[in-house]
Amino acid sequence: MDTEFARTFLAVAAAGNFVGAATRLHITQSTVSARIQTLESQMGARLFRRGRGGAELTAAGHRFLRHAKTLVRTLEQARHEVSLPSGFSGGLTLSGRSALWEGFLPRWVDWMREAVPDVSLRLELGFEEGIMHGLVQGIVDIGVMYTPESRPGLAVEHLFDESLVLVTSNPNRPWPDPDYIHVDWGAEFHAQFGARFPAVETPARIANIGWIGLQLMESRGGSVYLPQRAVRDAIEQGRLWRVHESPLITLPAYMVFPMDRDEAHLARAVQKLRSLGAEERAR
Repeated sequence: MDTEFARTFLAVAAAGNFVGAATRLHITQSTVSARIQTLESQMGARLFRRGRGGAELTAAGHRFLRHAKTLVRTLEQARHEVSLPSGFSGGLTLSGRSALWEGFLPRWVDWMREAVPDVSLRLELGFEEGIMHGLVQGIVDIGVMYTPESRPGLAVEHLFDESLVLVTSNPNRPWPDPDYIHVDWGAEFHAQFGARFPAVETPARIANIGWIGLQLMESRGGSVYLPQRAVRDAIEQGRLWRVHESPLITLPAYMVFPMDRDEAHLARAVQKLRSLGAEERAR
């Protein structure tokens, strides 16, 4: 079987429709449809139930999902292992939201380098949609994010609750702040922000990662919601200030990983993330 058929199948399964899969794969919707039809002909079964709501996996599609992921993962592992540096026995790819790379995930990387030194690490910054797509495709081994989606064959585990605090570059700035920078922390953040500040108008400056919001605030002034653990030192040192009486916004952080993998190094990596999550919860 052409692995592109398996990749296309996984893309449709991840997106829930042919249009999203076409966008993700950078091909036309008709190409996606043709590949799925060919694949269904080869399998002798309907893999998707088409409807107005998109494309839903049939019972046969659910059974094929594991095999498609194995096909793609086997190829990716072969490519990775062929190109592994000398002295390494395997590889692992972790993709996480940018804020989780501030303090939390680097501790995991340091532990992996010491505890499993023969495993090569590919480390990526990603957003939920892309991370989930990589997990479904089998090209990402572990995803760490705020708002994962439920997908067959993937485990979703809560790590800790991320507390976002509203900080400012000047303690005398007013609130609402005309120079507030709104970071897109996801749908849950938008809902909580809207509930707490119903009178605040749509911000003029929106960033998709917290680092951009921090840079804009430090260079031009303003205020922004950032992870409390990432700005704790700056607040204690008087470089940033918390906006007076501003509420915390809490986002749960999760890790997502495949349930059908039995590699020892993946199990150890997941267990370490669990323990680091427990440490964050205890703080």
